[in-house]
Amino acid sequence: MKALVYTGPEHLEFQDFADPTPAQGELRVAVESVGICGSDMHAFLGHDDRRPAPLILGHEVAGTVIDANGKDQRVTVNPLVSCGNCRACLAGQDNLCPHRQIISMPPREGGFAEQIVIPKGNLVDVPDHVSADQAALAEPIACGWHAARIARSHPAGAGQNVQAMVIGGGAIGLGAALSLKAQGIDDVVIVEPNDLRRRYLIDSCGQTVVTEDNLLEAHAFDVVVDGVGFAPTRALASAKVRPGGIIVHIGLGSGEGGLDIRRATLQEITFVGTYTYTSQDFRDCAQAMFDGRLGPLDWVETRPLSDGARAFADIRAGKVAAPKIILKP
Repeated sequence: MKALVYTGPEHLEFQDFADPTPAQGELRVAVESVGICGSDMHAFLGHDDRRPAPLILGHEVAGTVIDANGKDQRVTVNPLVSCGNCRACLAGQDNLCPHRQIISMPPREGGFAEQIVIPKGNLVDVPDHVSADQAALAEPIACGWHAARIARSHPAGAGQNVQAMVIGGGAIGLGAALSLKAQGIDDVVIVEPNDLRRRYLIDSCGQTVVTEDNLLEAHAFDVVVDGVGFAPTRALASAKVRPGGIIVHIGLGSGEGGLDIRRATLQEITFVGTYTYTSQDFRDCAQAMFDGRLGPLDWVETRPLSDGARAFADIRAGKVAAPKIILKP
C-alpha cells in the first residue's frame, strides 16, 4: 500500500509500505478520509517521544471495512484500543486503560495510509447520509464531547445561563464549542488569534470568535476549555474563569507553566485534565453528528494523501483557514 511516513523531524515521505495484517478480532479498513491532528504536527516537529520515526501517523479515520464477502460497511474509527479487563475499563474509563494503544503510536501504525487494522469493537457504522470526510471528524469532536460532558457534570457548568469560553479555534476547540452547545450550553465564545482562522469560524461556521484582546477585563466564565495547552493559554484560562468555575484542559501543547494555582486555591477553581474520550463518549458523539446536532460538519479542506507534506507545512505556517485538513489516500 501507499503511506505517508514520518521519517524524522520535519520529514514526511510518501512511499510504499507493507499492507497491515489483522490480528484475531481485528478487521482491515480501507481508509477514505483521515484528518491531520495537532498531535500529528507535534510528532512531525520531533516533539513527541511516544511517536518515534519511522512511523505512519494519523488517527482520525473513516473508511470502509475490507470484507472478503464483499459487504460494504462504512465506518468511522475509534483509534483508542483498550484491554477491556482492567479496573479503568470495567469502570467505563477505558480512555485511562494502562494498557491502551492508539493507532499512530507503536506498536500500531496510523491512518495516513491506504489501509489500517483495528479491533471490530472500535468501529462505528456510518449512515449513508454522512460522508467519509464528515465521519472522520468523529475523533477530534469526541475529545470536545468528553470535555463538555465533564464540564456539564460540574456545578459551574450544570445550571442555566452558563457562559463558556473555548481557547483555540482548530478542530479540537471548534468541536468543544459545538459539543458544549449540543449538551445545553448556548453562550460559548471561542478565542482564536489567527485572523484567517477567526474569519472562517465566524463566516463559515457561525461561531462567536474573538481575540484575547477583545475580551472584557471584568468578564469571567463559568466554564473554560483550553484546547491548546501552552503556558499562555493556561494563564488566560486561569485569569478568565470565575470563582467556583471549572477549567477543562484538553490541549497537549506543553506541560509547563501558566496555571495560577494560588488563584485556583483562593477562588476554589476546579482544573481537570481530559484525555481523549471513553468508547461511550465516542459513540454518543458520533450519533449526535449523525443526527445533525453538531451542525453540517463542512469545515474541512481536503487534499490528496500524496500532498500531505505540503499540508503539514501550510498548517505550520498558519496558511490554512479551515479547522481541519482531511487527507484522501
